[in-house]
Amino acid sequence: MGGAARNARKSRQQAAAARSVAQARGSGSDRNKIIAVVVAVVVIAALVIGGVLWINSSKNATQDNAIPAGTPTALGPGVVEKRDGVVVSVGKPGAPKTIDLYADFLCPYCAKLQQDYGPRMEQAINSGQLTVRYHMVILLNKNSDPPGYSLDSANAALAAADEQKFTAFHDALFKNQPQEGGRGYDKAQLIKLGQDLGITDPKFAQTVNAGTYDQQLQTAFQQIQSDPKLQQDFGNGQIGFGTPTVAVNGKAIPASGDWLTKVLNG
Repeated sequence: MGGAARNARKSRQQAAAARSVAQARGSGSDRNKIIAVVVAVVVIAALVIGGVLWINSSKNATQDNAIPAGTPTALGPGVVEKRDGVVVSVGKPGAPKTIDLYADFLCPYCAKLQQDYGPRMEQAINSGQLTVRYHMVILLNKNSDPPGYSLDSANAALAAADEQKFTAFHDALFKNQPQEGGRGYDKAQLIKLGQDLGITDPKFAQTVNAGTYDQQLQTAFQQIQSDPKLQQDFGNGQIGFGTPTVAVNGKAIPASGDWLTKVLNG
């Protein structure tokens, strides 16, 4: 074989070797791409599953958990808790100021109002300055999973009022409020809270389980929704009833800023 032929053959061998290397590299690159895609899919799946589990855990955070009773606010001497139908009045006889407070135990804005103004309202109640008429509203009754927590908690609060434990029961429910859209507290948990607050009369559990005040609460809610004096302007032309609503002399007032001081000094 001549030199030219050997050179040609060598060139062909080198070219073939180069193609083999390129193919191997390409094959390795493809494998790396596939591995990267698989890893990405696994990571995304893990994140999705983790997110679903977290959401479900958050929504079901009340499952099998007792409602903490905490340290109930002590009502001062002479303060009377009185249920009148589905309204609970808390105050000293002859208090010069009265407000009506409409709230839903599932409403986060109601919980915020209780957090910001509840202690001051209760201080004014204890000092004899204020009577608060609490209206348990079932506006968000369909917004728990399963539906019905707003009604169950409202009925239980009225049952607690019959045992002179309304304020403590009311405060505990707002302090440990379930997530809107999630699981509320069931009747057994509501009964346990009442018992932890010192309720011993078996009638309390019977009232909670029977939903004794359910129909009255539903009727009252229909009347509240249609009361023009309780309508508020929510902006963008939206006018209607919402929670929380604070009313003085039957008419809704803006519950923002230092509204409580204005009421007490008005």
